[in-house]
Amino acid sequence: MPVTVTYPGVYIQEIPSGVHTITGVATSIAAFVGWAPQGPTDSAQLVLSWPDYSRQYGGLDSRSLLGYAVSQFFSNGGTQAYIIRLVPSGTAPAGTSLTATGGSLTITADNPGDWAKNYGILIKNQSGGTNRFRLQVAYNPSGAPTPAVVESFENLSFLNPDPQGRYVVDIITAQSNFVTASVTGTPTAFPGDITAPQMLTGGTPGAVLTPRSLSSSVAGNFETVVAPGSGTGVDLLLHVDLFNLLCVPGEADPPTLALLEQFCHDHRAVLIADCFEDSTFRSLQTSKGPDPQITAGDNAANAAYYFPWINAPDPLNQGGTGPFPPCGFVAGIYANTDGSRGVWKAPAGTAASLTGVLGASVPLNDPENGFLNPVAVNCIRDFNVYGTVVWGARTLQGNDEIGSEWKYIPVRRTALYIEESLYRGTKWAVFEPNDEPLWSQLRLNVGAFMHDLFRKGAFQGQTPKDAYFVQCDNTTTTQSDINLGIVNIVVGFAPLKPAEFVVIQIQQMAGQIAT
Repeated sequence: MPVTVTYPGVYIQEIPSGVHTITGVATSIAAFVGWAPQGPTDSAQLVLSWPDYSRQYGGLDSRSLLGYAVSQFFSNGGTQAYIIRLVPSGTAPAGTSLTATGGSLTITADNPGDWAKNYGILIKNQSGGTNRFRLQVAYNPSGAPTPAVVESFENLSFLNPDPQGRYVVDIITAQSNFVTASVTGTPTAFPGDITAPQMLTGGTPGAVLTPRSLSSSVAGNFETVVAPGSGTGVDLLLHVDLFNLLCVPGEADPPTLALLEQFCHDHRAVLIADCFEDSTFRSLQTSKGPDPQITAGDNAANAAYYFPWINAPDPLNQGGTGPFPPCGFVAGIYANTDGSRGVWKAPAGTAASLTGVLGASVPLNDPENGFLNPVAVNCIRDFNVYGTVVWGARTLQGNDEIGSEWKYIPVRRTALYIEESLYRGTKWAVFEPNDEPLWSQLRLNVGAFMHDLFRKGAFQGQTPKDAYFVQCDNTTTTQSDINLGIVNIVVGFAPLKPAEFVVIQIQQMAGQIAT
């Protein structure tokens, strides 16, 4: 605001520059959906490493592909993943009731399943007749020599409110990673210590939800739970601030993939779609590529299809080899490429070598690859020098007959990156006066963001004029728009497209006769 001058002298006034820096969003936050033996079921939880996943969701389980895919994601360069645990209806948590004077304390597992049957509760009363006690959660699987305490809560009481803020229900429910607590009656104290773990019982695991990974199998409960509109599955991502990649390990059911494509299209994300485990070159040749249900329409631009499954060591099979869907490996390659080169670099090529694999389950040669690539199948191939690599970078709109502008994965993902960054970075303009000062600020801010991408090599062109443009003036925003409260920003860019075919021309020079 203006400075009020009252005395002769020099006055300092700070004037806002009008610069609102637009920061690029993250590009490789993955979301994995599947069945797990334990873990939260009512929200998508962020995990930042494989040990983090193991603590919350129980690590690898031979009954599910989810844990393997998450492990493969992190081992190939992934850093952030949201996990959505699917369970069938009727799955219940384990629990136990601890008898106290005047009532009881009920301890219930934090989430459903029978995983908590290996956990028990220990109680130690404090001396001095204070009615305060220590509660410990102990891991005590059958056959273990001694219980291992995994959580300990001191100075608890049954007083509500407690003058020290240590009401047992509030502390356990808020701070425990394993259990919640409730009271029955009006308990005042435990009559004695509980020195042998009182185990949690009654948890029901429910049926294992299995995706449709074989072409001959019939879609079932998994597809019902994972699909948008179920209130579970991917719907839990509606409460997540940002995700870029969606993986449903093993799921190859075309109608379900079509729904997931639409979900990704609506949320500026990319679906990494698995082929059927029993897919072969001949089956894809006969069908002329992926099922039309997942290649038709605009939603297909937000999905990529990978073939075949990948052979890798199975730690739960004494080091034996098992076939695994490609999505976890490929999502890790996306993250690794984004970090080292940028989202505009195709996540494919000799640098996109997979870690922790023993080869593709279906070996492919150049002619076979040459048939599949033009019909939007991204092949995974084995090369003598480079190992097993991702050897395709097309979206499901990448069929040559479609001629889509979103043919290539890096082009589509660059556009999504710009869209999401500008969507978040221009919200300051809402409710600002809609006139030239606002337009000039928007041109400045958006232009600075685009120029930074140009300097990083994200666009074609030798000069900024050749690489991008930003328009926001009275040609894009008319008086009618102003009356409706609309300001229009037009942003264009020349995307980098991968050098999919490298043609080398060789000419033999005839010997010259000296004269």
